[in-house]
Order: sequence, then C-alpha cells, then structure tokens
Amino acid sequence: MTHRKSWAEPWKIKMVEHLTMTSREDRIKAIEEAGYNTFLLRSDDVYIDLLTDSGTNAMSDRQWSGMMLGDEAYAGSRNFYHLEDAIREHYSYKHIIPTHQGRGAEHMMSQILIKDGDYLPGNMYFTTTRLHQELAGGTFVDVIIDDAHDTESDHPFKGNVSLEKLEDLINKVGAEKIPYVCLATAVNMAGGQPISMGNLKEVRELTNKHGIDIVHDMTRVAENAWLIKEREPGYADKSVKEIVFEICSLTDHATMSAKKDPLVNIGGFMATNDEDVYRKAQNMVVVYEGLHTYGGMAGRDMEALAIGIAESVQDDHMRSRVGQTQYLGEKLIKYGVPIVNPIGSHGVFLDAKKFLPHLSQDVFPAQTLAAEIYIESGVRSMERGIVSAGRNKETGDHNRPNLELVRLTLPRRVYTQAHMDVVAESIADVYDRRAEITGLKFTYEPEYLRFFQARFEPIA
Repeated sequence: MTHRKSWAEPWKIKMVEHLTMTSREDRIKAIEEAGYNTFLLRSDDVYIDLLTDSGTNAMSDRQWSGMMLGDEAYAGSRNFYHLEDAIREHYSYKHIIPTHQGRGAEHMMSQILIKDGDYLPGNMYFTTTRLHQELAGGTFVDVIIDDAHDTESDHPFKGNVSLEKLEDLINKVGAEKIPYVCLATAVNMAGGQPISMGNLKEVRELTNKHGIDIVHDMTRVAENAWLIKEREPGYADKSVKEIVFEICSLTDHATMSAKKDPLVNIGGFMATNDEDVYRKAQNMVVVYEGLHTYGGMAGRDMEALAIGIAESVQDDHMRSRVGQTQYLGEKLIKYGVPIVNPIGSHGVFLDAKKFLPHLSQDVFPAQTLAAEIYIESGVRSMERGIVSAGRNKETGDHNRPNLELVRLTLPRRVYTQAHMDVVAESIADVYDRRAEITGLKFTYEPEYLRFFQARFEPIA
C-alpha cells in the first residue's frame, strides 16, 4: 500500500515575531475606525494578516546576509550587476531597469509602448496595470477564457487567453492599434490561476504573425511554473527553474513586482529584450525613480532580490508554498465554504456571491465579507470584486465583474499550518451566521484605485 506524502516546509524557524491577540470588542472598534476597509486597519490590530503576499514574505538567512553586502554607490553598484546576472540566468531577459516596485515598471512600460487610442488585450485586468494603461491613453480589453469568470469551473488553466477573442480584437481594430498583449502568469484577479505553456506558445505564434509584442506581468511566474509542472502533460519531470525560463523566453518585455515571487519586502524591475525600449526606459528611470543602476532600490535590496530569485525557483520551496495554499483551500471546501476552483497558487479566493447570496453587488458583498472575517477572528483579508473593479471612465457607472471575491493571500514562509487551521475555522463560523450579514455603502470614494482608501458604513 502506498500513502500520500504530506508537503513540509523546506526551512526551519530561526526568529519569531509576536502577534497581537485582540477581543471582538477591540476588532469592532478597529474596523469602524477603518471605515470597514481592511486596508485602513493598523497592523497592530491584526492577528493573522492575509491582506496580501506583496512585500510580506520572510527572507532567508542568505538574503539577510546579502543585505549586509549592499554596495550603496550611486552609480555602478556591484549589486545591480549581481541582479542583472540573476535575471538573465533565471528569466532570460537581456536588459533590466530596477524600480521601487512593480507599478514603477508598469508606468514606464505603458508610457513607452502605448499611444493614445491603443488597445491592450490581456488575460484579465489587474488594478494598477489597467490604470497605467488608461493613463497612457490605452483601453484594456479582457481576452481571458470564459472559464476564468466561473468560480465552479475546474479548468486547470483558467489564466489562458482565448485565441478567438484575441483574433477578433485584432481583426476589429487592426494590429497597428495593439502595441502588445499583456500576459499575467498566475492570474491574480482570477484567483491565482495559471496560463498553460501550450496556450502561451499559441499566443506567441499569433502575435508573431501580426507583429505584436508580449509584455509579461511576471510577479508570480514561479508559482505558475509549479502549476504547469503539476497539471500540464510533458512538464512533470522539468524543474521549476526550467519552466520559468521557458515561459519568459516566449515573451518580449516584463514587469516584476519583486515583493511576491522573489521573496523581498520592496523592489521591482522592468525587463526587455528590445534595445530601443531599454534606452527609452534608461532615460525615463532617471526622471521618475533614480539612476539606471539602482532605479528605486538600495544596493542591499538588489542583493537580497538576486538571492531571492534563485530561491524562488527551487522545487522544494514552491512545493511548500503552493502546498500551504492547497491545504487552506481543501480545509475550507470540507467546511462547505464556496471558493474559486481549482485552488490557485498564492491565495484562496472566497466566492462572496455564493457566500452571501442575499446581498446584491451594489452593497459590496466581498467588502462586507472581508470586514466580517476580521471582526470574527482578527484575520485580515481583502476584497477583489466591484470595489476593486472601479468605475467605467466613460459612463461613471460601477464596473461589474462576474467575480466578487475575498482574497486570503498567503505570505511566503510566514505562517504555520496551525494558523491556516484558525483561518479556516474562523471563516466557517462566519459562514454559519451568513444570513444575518448586511451590506455596506460608501462614505468616501477616491478617484483612482478606490479599494485602497475607500471608506464604508453598514446599511441599517
């Protein structure tokens, strides 16, 4: 008889950070002061923080030792060249520009490649990416497969591009109006869903035919590689490192928020194989970030990033990272809690429409649910639904995504299996009392990226 082997962390704990334990009364007061927006909670009022996996990772002893080797020279820091070598070795791209984080790279990429009136097809929008595209005069067009908008679909690669949708757009507006296709790996807004290598190759073939570039939103590329290894025929015996390199080599440019996959707390970069784009980015970065050999990063952070890139593509690390997400998702399924299927890579996404079916989207069910989970247990999650989708820039009406989700995002190498048990049990308790939950309404709505700073109050 064979037995299934459990995943285990390929590390041991060397230092701990004490957590704050709060009462229900404390949490009710805190969420009221935060305007029922989990982004506005103070971290001291949070027990288990699953708001994001961005910059919340635990660095390794090797990364911390790299921090002590920071060359803080204004020009030509040795750490920049270490980072450049790491990116060329693991990601294939020829040229890099360091930035303070991913949105700095998105800004430069959008300003360099997009002209007013252009169209930007992508496999589901991401908030900051779409905003930068719009500010540059472009219009985002969703070309992800329909399964991505269905939380119950068990399609293994819900991040795939619909070739039919992409071809229809090319035929409608013309290839000259499409500077690039924006491809995210491990699509965040779809629930951490991967794109398959087969689909990526088909997109590459189509874009080559029409002279269209591919910009790779690669912030979770190693997670996508692990899911390819697990789910796509022909890749089971390939390493995460090999798969990551193959993914990147099929694209022309990339933006990276290094606060995710590469395990650092701050930083990012723009990468390209195009010499002309590189020269333009070099010129821009000195205006918006810093000199091209440090951008928005300190030397010590570039060194930690170079080390983190190598650690992120290790199979044992990724087995543990995705394994913890799978563990939490499977536990919630056992409690009957509705989630996005299949379970993704960086978080478990609750289906707020099915969790709170008595609430219309106009009263923000995902925002409501995130607040209720915090009140129940001190677990901080975040909304990914109508609030995150923002408003139509032409009509001013809410964008109404099919997906109304609450994201439970797992920081890398931070929490234990026992923490995941507490999270699942707390959400199950909220699910048991779901019928008594009412919605929210705006008391303050920012113009851009409203989910970060909006305030709400309960509907009586």
